[in-house]
Amino acid sequence: MTDKLLPFDMARYLGSDEAIAEYLTQVLADGDGDELRSALGHIAKARCHHFVLDEVQWQVFEQALNRPVQTKPRLERLLNDSGLLG
Repeated sequence: MTDKLLPFDMARYLGSDEAIAEYLTQVLADGDGDELRSALGHIAKARCHHFVLDEVQWQVFEQALNRPVQTKPRLERLLNDSGLLG
C-alpha cells in the first residue's frame, strides 16, 4: 500500500503571533529576498484563516511584495501597518 503525501503548507504552522514572529525573524536573518516574499505570502495565508484583511491592508501587502526588499525596520513598520504582525 502506498501512502500519499500531502503538499507542505507552511501557513498551517503559523497559528500564533509567536510562531509568525519567529518565522519572520528567521527569514529576515537569512536576507534572501525571494524567501522573504514567499514568507509574506505564507503569513498572509495563515492570518486569513483568523481574520479577513480589508481592501487597504491587501493593497499595502501587494505593494510590499512588488517592491525590492526593504530594510528590516521599514519592513517591520510596513507589516505592522498592514496588520500582518499584530
